[in-house]
Amino acid sequence: MNIALLGYGKMGKEIESFALQRGHQITLIIDINNQADLNPENLKKADVAIDFTTPHSAVPNILCCFQAGIPVICGTTGWQDQLGTIEKACREQDGSLFYTSNFSLGVNILFHLNKVLAGLLKNNDQYNVSIEEIHHTTKLDKPSGTAISLAKDILSIYPRKNNWELDRESSPESIRIDALRQVNVPGTHTVKWESDIDIIHLHHSAKNRKGLALGAVLAAEFLSGKKGIFTMKNLLGF
Repeated sequence: MNIALLGYGKMGKEIESFALQRGHQITLIIDINNQADLNPENLKKADVAIDFTTPHSAVPNILCCFQAGIPVICGTTGWQDQLGTIEKACREQDGSLFYTSNFSLGVNILFHLNKVLAGLLKNNDQYNVSIEEIHHTTKLDKPSGTAISLAKDILSIYPRKNNWELDRESSPESIRIDALRQVNVPGTHTVKWESDIDIIHLHHSAKNRKGLALGAVLAAEFLSGKKGIFTMKNLLGF
C-alpha cells in the first residue's frame, strides 16, 4: 500500500516506521516546508493518506483527500466541531474517512470500559465522576480529544451529568476535566468515580507514541476498499 503522510513530526515519523515494517511504501510526505505539494495530483499517487497535523489544517486536508478520491485517516484532534461539514462532503464525494480521538488500541478498550462502568452506575447517585488527562507540553488542544470522548460517552449514558467543564470547580451537573501539561508525557487518562466510601479508577497511561502509530497504520489497512466514515469501534468490532 502506498501511503501519503500529512504531518511529519514525531507522530509522522513513528507512523512511517511502522508502515515500512509492515511492507508499505511512503509516496508523499507533507510538512511545514512543502505545504504547496498537498494537492489532488500528488495525493493520487497514494492509496491512502494519514493526517497528524493541526486542528487548523485537518479539515482542508481531509477535503483535499476527498477531492482526490483518496481514503484518509485522521488522527488530528480539535476539529470535530466541523464534523457535520466533513460528513456531508464525504457523502457527496463518495469519500472514505477513518477518524478517532485516539488510535491506541488500549485507549479504545478504555473507551469501551468507560461506557460499561457508566451504565452500571447510571442509577446510583452515590458517585461523582471526573476526568484527568496529562499530555506533553507541545500538545496544541486542551483538553485532549480523548478526554472529551470519555466525557461525551459518560454524558450519553449517565443522567446526572449534562456537560463537561475544563480546569475549574464544576457544577454538580458537569463532569470536571483537569488537563495538565508536563514534559515528555505521551498521554495519561484517568476517569475517577468517587463516593463517600470508595474510589473507582479507570486509567490508561501510554509509554510512548508507538501505540498511536501502529493503530493509524492498522486503520489504513482496514479502510482499504471501503467507502464511508469509520472509527476504532469498527476496527475493533465494539
